[in-house]
Amino acid sequence: MSDSELRQEFAARLKYYMNIKGCKQSDIARDLGINMSTISSWCNGVMIPRMEKIKMLADYFNINMSDLLEDDTELNNKSYYINDDAKDIAQFLYENPDYKVLFDASRKVKKEDIQFVKDMIDRLSKNE
Repeated sequence: MSDSELRQEFAARLKYYMNIKGCKQSDIARDLGINMSTISSWCNGVMIPRMEKIKMLADYFNINMSDLLEDDTELNNKSYYINDDAKDIAQFLYENPDYKVLFDASRKVKKEDIQFVKDMIDRLSKNE
């Protein structure tokens, strides 16, 4: 694989995790204290960060460093939630702003736990 292809694959993975976290390049620059032009060069496939920056990004996204460096085919098949049953309810929560507070929950959470908290929010909102 060429250097250019490696940079493009890293950029795709970085953008994937940015999308999951719902953050922009400016958020990463601000939160990690990295120059905005550096983040832009990573996202555009111009450069790949050094390992210490990959570690910072992995910690920021709460993922393993290998998640930013893995084969692209695995990335396309990967779901944010480890528990497949939780995906549907999590998608509902993501798409409905009243429930976004729950979207930062652990990705190992069970469907029943997410449903319970959603139901609690529903009950509390009806009491307002």
